[in-house]
Amino acid sequence: MTLVRWDPFREFTQMQERLNRVFTDAYGRSGSDEGLMTSGAWLPPVDIYQNGDQELVLKAELPDMTREDIDITVDNGTLTIKGEKKLGNDVKEDQFHRIERRYGTFSRSFSLPQTVDPNKVSADYKNGVLTVRLPLREEAKPRSIKVDVAA
Repeated sequence: MTLVRWDPFREFTQMQERLNRVFTDAYGRSGSDEGLMTSGAWLPPVDIYQNGDQELVLKAELPDMTREDIDITVDNGTLTIKGEKKLGNDVKEDQFHRIERRYGTFSRSFSLPQTVDPNKVSADYKNGVLTVRLPLREEAKPRSIKVDVAA
């Protein structure tokens, strides 16, 4: 019978390798430079928060885009942001050594709560950040109620 030295970290290493394979399959990235010169689907990162009791605010990072490249719609309680981030015309694709930023079309949809007034939605785009303001309906805003005390 041969004695085998037990290495507690070997199982962790094997698990890490399996997880790396899962993410490589899911995202198409590998340890090599293969595929770095291709563009692919991308989703802009988004923050959504409530601004006091007045509105919800959605902020999306859309660098190097123009207002004309962005389309925002509100339909049946769903906010949809679509657009296309284009590769600049100042550098030809064959001149690149590496492309890590994502380009192409995107579409993100968000279900709006019933408390949002879809007729008052507004948006502005500044410094590569799209800000969408989703005002709450008047009846959804908290209000103070005075309680009378009987003497």
